[in-house]
Formats: sequence, C-alpha cells, structure tokens
Amino acid sequence: MKFETTDSFRRDYNKLGAAEQQRFKQAVRKFAAASDHHLQTSAAQQSGWPSSLRVKAVEGAPGVWEMTWSFSGPDGRATWEWCTVEIDGQSFRAVRWRRVGRHDIFKKP
Repeated sequence: MKFETTDSFRRDYNKLGAAEQQRFKQAVRKFAAASDHHLQTSAAQQSGWPSSLRVKAVEGAPGVWEMTWSFSGPDGRATWEWCTVEIDGQSFRAVRWRRVGRHDIFKKP
C-alpha cells in the first residue's frame, strides 16, 4: 500500500510518545494488508476491514475515514482518505493519512 501524509498528520505524530507511535505502526501493518485486499477485490467480494481496526467513515466529513486501534489508555485513532500518488510517471491508489492521536482529532479530521 502506498501512502502519503499531511502536515497535520506529521505534527500529530511527532507529539505522540514512543509507545503510541509503535502502536500506530503495528496498526498500520494490519491496515496496509487490509487496504491492499480492499483495492484488489470488488465491492461484492469484500469481507470488510479487520474488526480490531474499527474502520468507518467520519460523520460530517465526506471522503474521510477513521481507524481506531485502541479504546483505552491512551486511545489511538487516525483519519485518512483515498488518494492517487504519482511515482515514476505511474499513478497508484494510495492512502493519505490526515490526523493521528486521540479522539480530539475529530474536531478537524
């Protein structure tokens, strides 16, 4: 899975403690595999995202999705959207990470 990050995401990520950054990286490994599967299967064949990642659309923010990998001390959430990236003249479907942190990221997802 290809991805890019926003300035907001990078600022958020740098504010996370080392343990929180590690938990996010672990979640992204699962997320990347599920994203690849999601892009390679038709809508009718998709079995969904891993329930442990709780992927769903963000209410009131069309095209923005959320992923939650922890609900307890501290909670871990990230917002993202589908995008296209250009690499060596080729277009690839990708994920743009928008925000990462706790529940307060939903104020500006």
